[in-house]
Amino acid sequence: MGSDSETEKSGHKDRKKAFILSPIAKPLAGKKLSKRALKLVRRAAEKKCLKRGVKEVVKSIRKGNKGLCIIAGNISPIDVITHVPVLCEEADIPYIYVNSKEELANAGSTKRPTCCVLVLTKPTKGELAQDEQEKLKSDYDQVVTDVSELASTLF
Repeated sequence: MGSDSETEKSGHKDRKKAFILSPIAKPLAGKKLSKRALKLVRRAAEKKCLKRGVKEVVKSIRKGNKGLCIIAGNISPIDVITHVPVLCEEADIPYIYVNSKEELANAGSTKRPTCCVLVLTKPTKGELAQDEQEKLKSDYDQVVTDVSELASTLF
């Protein structure tokens, strides 16, 4: 009997979490693009070039800041974020959905799950060193080109 419980425990560890994605989560990033986007979010959080949460993102978009909007796909209720893609399209800001709000929060250095983040190319306050600015900009450009390619195949 002991061996049965051990196999059950190991079976639970092997299973990955099943994410329930909202029906509006398009364009959804694949594994590779999602990993690259979360890495960009992590770098932007270190350099203070990140806006976290729906309220901050909407305020920043309305002020005219440009960047890359990354939205979590497993938000419930979806009414919380349905207006964000519309705002992004009106402001010509590329956006992408990732699988989980928890992963997005971890990448953004937050403990609370985050609905969406806006990656800016330069910090709102202060300046970055030239080499740090160039590295962040190159990562940003790479992810934006991948996102625009993905969006062009969808629409």
